[in-house]
Amino acid sequence: MVLLADSAAVSLVQSVDWLAVAPPLIAAVAALAVLVADLFLPAERKHVLGGVTVGGLLLAGLALIPLRAGTRSTFCLTGGSHTCSYEADHFTLVLQFLVIGGALLTALLSATTVREQELPAGEYWFLLLSSAAGAALLPASRDLATLVVALEVASLPAFALVGLRRGDRRSSEAALKFFLSSVTATAVTLLGVSFVYAATGTLHLTDVAHSLAAVDPRLATLARTGVVLTLVGFAFKTAAVPFHFWVPDAYAGAPLPVAGYLSVVGKAVGFTGIALVTVIAFPTYSDVWGPALAVLAALTMTAGNVAALRQRPDRKLSAVRLLAWSSVGQAGYLLVPLAAAGYGSDPGHAVGATVAYALMYAAVNLGAFAVAVLVGRTAAHHRIADYRGLYARSPFAALALAFFLLCLAGLPPGVIGLFAKVTVFSAAVDAGLGWLAAVMAVNVVIALYYYLQWTAFLFRPAGEPEGTADGEAAAVKTRMPRSLGAAIGLAAAAGLVLSGAPQLVLRYASGSLL
Repeated sequence: MVLLADSAAVSLVQSVDWLAVAPPLIAAVAALAVLVADLFLPAERKHVLGGVTVGGLLLAGLALIPLRAGTRSTFCLTGGSHTCSYEADHFTLVLQFLVIGGALLTALLSATTVREQELPAGEYWFLLLSSAAGAALLPASRDLATLVVALEVASLPAFALVGLRRGDRRSSEAALKFFLSSVTATAVTLLGVSFVYAATGTLHLTDVAHSLAAVDPRLATLARTGVVLTLVGFAFKTAAVPFHFWVPDAYAGAPLPVAGYLSVVGKAVGFTGIALVTVIAFPTYSDVWGPALAVLAALTMTAGNVAALRQRPDRKLSAVRLLAWSSVGQAGYLLVPLAAAGYGSDPGHAVGATVAYALMYAAVNLGAFAVAVLVGRTAAHHRIADYRGLYARSPFAALALAFFLLCLAGLPPGVIGLFAKVTVFSAAVDAGLGWLAAVMAVNVVIALYYYLQWTAFLFRPAGEPEGTADGEAAAVKTRMPRSLGAAIGLAAAAGLVLSGAPQLVLRYASGSLL
């Protein structure tokens, strides 16, 4: 017995592939560095922490380059199926690039916000890096326990970021709603994971798939229930209906860079989790999650676009809420290819279509929030009317925002937005989901109205009767901080490059990512 125990103990000892885990690890180490440095830096030197954050995210991004050579795995079982808990494959690298790039743009947006709104710098940068580390870990997770841990590591700092404006009632209320909704969804997900484990005896995704294919008939109902409940937490992160009610309040109450971060990186976390558990772990139950995701996609895009349509250019309506509801509508489009994967469509092609759309959406949506941060510096209430005449005050910002909105609408010169929508639409048609493709077509037309209406608003003279919410502020040239200008420029450059060479992301839709 002693020899067996010793032998088992030795077999569990394995080396860690530090290169494979480098991207999330570097972000986590940078977060700890910021936390320690914050203890010793005087108040007038706190701005250095922003530079440390940007540097850490750049290093994390550079750590992706050597991983392009091939798939690397670590934290593997040493017996039986030899499955691993962490895998840096092509799918992982693309999503980690999206997460780290989104966090980097958010950091650039945040430099002026942290200073002007007097947010606690140490806490802000630590929380942003911690959330980014968790979000970068999730695409590489290949067991349900690591997936849930990564989901919570990405989510818990986000709650604090939303409520970081101390003394602001809206911020506290938004953080509380976000927290309570997320905790409920996480509890349901953990219950689902426990059901799946009870039915299969394993947590590794590939092993779960093999076990579910031959599950004991007496445990079939338990397994089916576990599959449905496991998806709840990830559906919440994507803001899919009916888990979307927290979105407008959270975005409106959070600092604007945080709202942009949630709209991009938060959604990437949710869609990554859904793709991993459905395509890898639960292919046997595609008859359960396929129809469920199709219905969620239709409801989500319709609810988001109809609500955004109501945010007319009026002094009493918030531009941030329009972006929030728009992000809900976009989430519906992102769900379409994942639903198609449950109807016999090639899973690699379906996931690739979602990834291609997500890359386009990340660049242009963060760009739209970057312009919103600029406008918000002189318009405290951040109403849609504050954008009237933006071209006269800041031509670069107005042209950039117009481009971002046209990309989201899928109109030239935002060619990448059009191609990404066609790719998603084709995934639905190829899977035989004609009714879902029709719903998507109707929603695209609805979205055209409010995107074009806002775009036209940017070029109207500020002196028209509607005026602006802040009176003479409309006539004042808007000063653009360098970090904010860099963020808008990077997002615009990414959108232009992708529109000129859409194959850079659309090739993911034709290749196998999983």
